[in-house]
Amino acid sequence: MRALLDACVLYPTVLREMLVGAADAGLYEPLWSERILEEWARATRKLGPVEEVYARAEIAVLKAAHPRASVARREGLEARLHLPDENDIHVLAAAIAGRADAIITLNRADFPRGTLAAEGIERRDPDGFLWELWSHHPAEIAALAEAVRARAEAARGAPQPLRALLKRADLPRLGKALAG
Repeated sequence: MRALLDACVLYPTVLREMLVGAADAGLYEPLWSERILEEWARATRKLGPVEEVYARAEIAVLKAAHPRASVARREGLEARLHLPDENDIHVLAAAIAGRADAIITLNRADFPRGTLAAEGIERRDPDGFLWELWSHHPAEIAALAEAVRARAEAARGAPQPLRALLKRADLPRLGKALAG
């Protein structure tokens, strides 16, 4: 499966680490555009200039690890597309250009299922997407979640119960499945 990751699922660290980790494990093929990565980097500015530097470093590592994930802009494609928020048209255009099966996003309102279906693309929320990957690859997703939990615990210097950590990352269904 080829899935385009929207900026809103790349910015929160735990969510990004889960999605990218699943891609690193070969469970799906990630896609993004330069503009999506730039949106992620700019979103970190509100936390301070150091956070943007970290984001840009992570983006460089991500691009090196997944050199085929970057989707080139296709001239004229955006002009024929319509979404409730025209600022999201570039995301749909990148999904089409990258031949994505799905767009992974938390932004339900601006990606109507009917509009995406007409392009052969499905809108997936990250929790449902990762839960589905877990249902087919439980050991890989459990190991990934534990690694993400351990990094979060080390970074925060305090215990991070897995279910609570995933719930805060908008992954409550996955957290419940892994805790069960």
